[in-house]
Amino acid sequence: MSWSPDHEALRGRVAVVAGATRGAGRGIATALGEAGATVICTGRSSVTGSGGSDYDRPETIEETAELVTRLGGTGIAVQTDHLDSEQVRRLARRIRHDHGGIDVLVNDIWGAERLKGGPADWNTPVWEHDLDAGLRILRLGLDTHLITSHHLLPLLIGKPGGLLVEMTDGTAAYNAGRYRISVFYDLVKTAVNRLAFSQGHELAPHGATAVALTPGWLRSEMMLDAYGVREENWRDALLPDRGEGRPTAPQSFASSESPRYVGRAVAALAADPGRARWNQQSVSSARLAGEYGFTDIDGSRPDVWGAG
Repeated sequence: MSWSPDHEALRGRVAVVAGATRGAGRGIATALGEAGATVICTGRSSVTGSGGSDYDRPETIEETAELVTRLGGTGIAVQTDHLDSEQVRRLARRIRHDHGGIDVLVNDIWGAERLKGGPADWNTPVWEHDLDAGLRILRLGLDTHLITSHHLLPLLIGKPGGLLVEMTDGTAAYNAGRYRISVFYDLVKTAVNRLAFSQGHELAPHGATAVALTPGWLRSEMMLDAYGVREENWRDALLPDRGEGRPTAPQSFASSESPRYVGRAVAALAADPGRARWNQQSVSSARLAGEYGFTDIDGSRPDVWGAG
């Protein structure tokens, strides 16, 4: 497939990617950057401030902002804990002062991957699940989105055409008939789809659009580390008998996607003057790739869900 990004598609637009440190958030920020946008990259992991995520990993929002700029956009890093309402309020005040408003808001805050646990921890009934861990999953996955929308959506509705993207795991249709890992994880990921629906109802009178978006099997930094590979050689994770003490990925990993793929989905939505047709919908990166024609960084259009 022959496709390349339009580096001027979002020139002059201002986006906030909340949770831009790594994974899908970094992929979205960089894809918006390669389309020419100014991208405010927020998260807890910063080289300049105290605190950080629950992961104790090396990625920072400054690295993400640098990648945005390198790809042709303007990256701005602002350390923000999206569970702290006052910090998000200050973020909104700074954005209003520096930019006047925003065109795109992406709520990609998560931070509960370790609390979710591995496959051995899944399907633990609620009465046996660690309650404190479960309630923190809810706070990290839901409270952060609500706090961020409360403070930043006023910056989005100042002019028609704004876009809110709520990032989740699984479309509304997929999740409706499937139990997802635990009561707490299941509740978060289904609720975020509903957040896009309800916020879309409230945004429509202002000419703005809200969409719930899910990637497929994401080759995040944590996922690549788990299989002992890098983005450049990720297919090696599928090889049996690697002899390195690393697990072999299941064959479905062949349909995994880089974080840039779902990022290009956001960029395509943001560049579409008819994006309002997606308001309140729940979609996957693969479905939008089929609609808009973009590809992953290797030229493929993976679809781990099987139906876009």
